[in-house]
Amino acid sequence: MSPTQDPQSSQFADTGSAGGRFAGWRNIPRRSRGLSLRTLVILRWMAVAGQSATILVAAAWLKFDLPLWACLAAIAASVAMNLNATARLRRSDGSFPDGTLTAAHLGFDILQLSVLLALTGGLQNPFCLLLVAPVTVAAASLPGRQAALMGLLVLAATVGLFFFSMPLPWQAGTQLELPPLYRFGVGLALTTGVVFTAAYAWRVAADAEKLELALATTQDVLQREQRLAALGGLAAAAAHELGTPLATIQVVARELLRASAADGDAAEDAALILQQAERCRDILKQLSQQPEEGDSAFAEVGLKALLEEVVEPHRGFDLAFEVAVRTASGEAEPRVRRLPEVVHGLSTLVENAADFANSRVRVQALVDAGFMEIEVVDDGPGFPADILPRLGEPYVTSRPQGKARRALAAQIAASVAAAAPGRKGRKGDKAEPPAGAETIAPSQGGMGLGFFIARTLLERTGGRVSVGPGDGARGQPRGARVAVRWARPALEVPPS
Repeated sequence: MSPTQDPQSSQFADTGSAGGRFAGWRNIPRRSRGLSLRTLVILRWMAVAGQSATILVAAAWLKFDLPLWACLAAIAASVAMNLNATARLRRSDGSFPDGTLTAAHLGFDILQLSVLLALTGGLQNPFCLLLVAPVTVAAASLPGRQAALMGLLVLAATVGLFFFSMPLPWQAGTQLELPPLYRFGVGLALTTGVVFTAAYAWRVAADAEKLELALATTQDVLQREQRLAALGGLAAAAAHELGTPLATIQVVARELLRASAADGDAAEDAALILQQAERCRDILKQLSQQPEEGDSAFAEVGLKALLEEVVEPHRGFDLAFEVAVRTASGEAEPRVRRLPEVVHGLSTLVENAADFANSRVRVQALVDAGFMEIEVVDDGPGFPADILPRLGEPYVTSRPQGKARRALAAQIAASVAAAAPGRKGRKGDKAEPPAGAETIAPSQGGMGLGFFIARTLLERTGGRVSVGPGDGARGQPRGARVAVRWARPALEVPPS
């Protein structure tokens, strides 16, 4: 099929709106890449500077009786960790590390700070408040599971500091011993601060990412709308410029038809040229017209009638088309608005399916309580992997010679032959070309604009385009499935 990510393994990528992605906190997209290594290095150097200054002031100026060498060893471990990270940063390209590496760095900082606090009074040390910082950073930059792990690590460190810590250093000759109830209150306050600060940081980061995603989606939609508007201008220009050449072709074809024998090949060719030129003029006339509100294009039709209308122009004698409508609980088939965007978009998807299918194309509508979905499934080979990353862009195509166009050429040839059954070896031969001969179609290949235009038109009506593999059996071509889903009010005509 022709064509945007079940998306990663299929022909298209999911190009629907962001709705439904934020149904719960588990679905909130988070930065799994974590913080940049450079940021982690800078934050740790700041922590090392602050810890060193505090230890030196307490030991040299306030004359507190500190386990100085043990404290300096804990700080030295942090320095060694940072030097290793700096060396790694010089070897890398400065890109974001994954969430696991960021969590490992933050976990080391929590353990290092916990050891330093245990050497200097535990929960009696007012600097135990710094344990909130790594959890806040984790909540703002890591996926939920790793951020929760950092929070649990801090809570475990808080419990450990309550039971296992050295006395709080104080002035020489005195010892400050705070009661257990006070230390319990400090631990409870620290736990509460960790939970609420982390939850606040998580929520702010999630809201920021929603806005970032919405902005990126809006920019993408605007970009595609601009491209579509540009294509509309090109279509109008083409309709204007091609009028004169088509008129010349028709004049010459009529002259050839009058100058040729009534039963000759030249007369048949001239008639075919006239037929196709007239079809081109009709198409150009549609491009240059604007539909009006009262036009039949906006009429309401039954859902299956709409599908039949979309499929009918693409039926060929070499493909089997299946059209079906399934409703929940056997309710009546709904009536829908016959929007031009829907008709053209679905028609393009069906044409692409016909070009890539081997023998069968299924067009099926599924109507549920809250949504309406139309899927187009073929039994062809699907799209190659190298096309997938660029699907949805203009001028990206892997269309072969075009089965639908070959079928059209054969049908025209067959109809001409049927008009004169007594002739042999002329146009009738085109319906069944010799074995091994290449079928000549009116148009071969594609420009890669069909799916781009179809997707934009369908999304303009509120549809969400998604794709996945077809239902081919093992050992056979899987084919492809393209589905467009709308909320029912977007298409359904309310019952009178």
